[in-house]
Amino acid sequence: MFHGSHSVRPDSFFEVGTIKTQNQMNGEIRDREIRVISETGEMLGVMSPREAMHLAEEAGLDLVKISPNAVPPVCKIMDWGKFKFEQAKKEKENRRNQKVVELKEVQLSVTIDVGDVKVKARKATEFLEEGNKVKVTIRLRGRQMAHAHLGRDVMMNFYEMLKDVAVIEKPVNQEGRNLIMILGPVKK
Repeated sequence: MFHGSHSVRPDSFFEVGTIKTQNQMNGEIRDREIRVISETGEMLGVMSPREAMHLAEEAGLDLVKISPNAVPPVCKIMDWGKFKFEQAKKEKENRRNQKVVELKEVQLSVTIDVGDVKVKARKATEFLEEGNKVKVTIRLRGRQMAHAHLGRDVMMNFYEMLKDVAVIEKPVNQEGRNLIMILGPVKK
């Protein structure tokens, strides 16, 4: 009997979600009847898995179940190794083409100078044009807590400078001593 606090997940020993676990092939196909497609995409009709395996072996290829939920299930005669390689190549290409959106932060203050706001606005514009989101924060200090509306005004003026390249994704909100607003890039 197993003693201890460790738990073993049954799926941790297998590659979950990979192509291999999704498709039955060759001798694993146990259905009475299957619809078979040739390697060229031609419909060969409904037959027993044994007949389909015979056709695949003659062509020197594998029989792979591509649509298990269809009635009858659909199997294709193909080169499994080549198919797996092509799938991996597509997945890699898709991962490379994904754009990671970062959340950049710009800090303002209630008493910020006009020139400083313009510098911060230029930097925020760069972030937004790169496709990133911008978190605008103002830290309220001391008596500024009683005048949070002044901080909101500074943030809205900041947004007015960026309205051509930004949309407000999360409006000005007070969280403790901080005023926070999230801006996103304008969709083109």
